[in-house]
Amino acid sequence: MKRLALEFLQGCGMFGLARVASARMARILMYHNFCADGEGLSDHVSVSVLRRQMQYLSRHFRVISLSQLIAQRRAGQPLDNHTVVLTIDDGRRNCYQYLYPLLREFRMPATFFVVSSFIRGESWIWTDKVLWLADRTKRPDFLAGERIDAFFAFLNRLHPEVRDAHIEALSMTMGVRIPDNPPPKYAPCSWSELREMADSGLVEIGSHTVSHPILATLNDEESWSELTASREQIEEGLGGEIAAFCFPNGKPEDFRASQVEQLKAAGYASAVVTRYGMVTEKANLYDLPRIGISGRTDPLIFSKYLDGAEYYQARLEGSLGVRAMAQSSAS
Repeated sequence: MKRLALEFLQGCGMFGLARVASARMARILMYHNFCADGEGLSDHVSVSVLRRQMQYLSRHFRVISLSQLIAQRRAGQPLDNHTVVLTIDDGRRNCYQYLYPLLREFRMPATFFVVSSFIRGESWIWTDKVLWLADRTKRPDFLAGERIDAFFAFLNRLHPEVRDAHIEALSMTMGVRIPDNPPPKYAPCSWSELREMADSGLVEIGSHTVSHPILATLNDEESWSELTASREQIEEGLGGEIAAFCFPNGKPEDFRASQVEQLKAAGYASAVVTRYGMVTEKANLYDLPRIGISGRTDPLIFSKYLDGAEYYQARLEGSLGVRAMAQSSAS
């Protein structure tokens, strides 16, 4: 029934109307993983789906780089109509394998936020270790659905040393040893692959910290090291300036105001978060909202989010909710 309603709204032109109404607001799309067609990885965007999304972007939007968007805002220039920025988090090699060829084909820029220790081969991303363990459990209910979401929520509130100890204890309980190097599914890009993408002029590289900690779990000295060392390591590896930052997990509770000030002091020009929303002309350049795409592979849902129908629906429901609460308190 819900899909029929969406098809009706799209058929009636409501998605197109939302796209026109929101034309002066930019969209920053957030991706994580990509795969070949037929691999059946639910948390990855397949090549055919990605191609379809890029075709939609080509028809209705103008894809620009994050640095161009930031330059426009710092200069006080109005945002161009129907602007979209593509961002990818973490630094996995499947970006180079599956996304990068399509970026070249469609001549679309993107920003790739990488975890520097991951690229340097020092460790693999801790969230991937949990997912790897979940794939190996013999109990389907052990790390699945709401259970794994709750486990991640629990780990996100722990200092990295304590968090890693819990992950290691889980692996011991399962009788599984976490490999020192990530399996191919979780492998990082190499420096040469990152340089190739950066040298193409299509891909900007940004920082996603040294080790992907939740910054709110760190003291200010630790977070300063994560922000500055990651930038230094990436600049050393690529030979260029790193200006953009991506908060790990990126929800409001995942970082502090003092850490935003650290970003500015470290010389970053902007930062993106995971909070859903559009970028307006009054947007905070260190708190730029994004639209998550990994779970929006259905063309209809993708259109709903990208065109702005979801944005206006959320605003309407929010205003109605506030109104209902006000009426309830007054009665």
